[in-house]
Amino acid sequence: MTPEDIAALYARAVPYPVGWGPDDLRKILAHPGAFITSLAHAFALGRVAADEAELLLIATDPDHRRTGAATHCLAAFEDEARARGAVTAFLEVAESNAPARALYAARGYEKVGQRPGYYASADGTKETALILRRDLT
Repeated sequence: MTPEDIAALYARAVPYPVGWGPDDLRKILAHPGAFITSLAHAFALGRVAADEAELLLIATDPDHRRTGAATHCLAAFEDEARARGAVTAFLEVAESNAPARALYAARGYEKVGQRPGYYASADGTKETALILRRDLT
């Protein structure tokens, strides 16, 4: 997937995709350790530094949800992170995002912290981000 493909898919999947246009994605992907795992209608963007991985973005086209695509991309992210030397993975998720939280829980992610007011919605309201962690060993 190109940065343009990823940005377009993310814009369809997320109601307020602030800060993730093609140029933003190119900058992230230019960093050592950054990588994408993808299918035709879903992707996961992450990076590894030292022995830690961070899931930056994950999205599935709304017309292709509930097909296992996000699970596949998340598992591929974890496999690639392991191959790059990560032993722990972290991510942030909106507290109200029940489908994503269920996906992460099913893959073994556990809450280790939170960031109050981290996410801003289109109407300006703020939402808490939960910090989740999973052991990759």
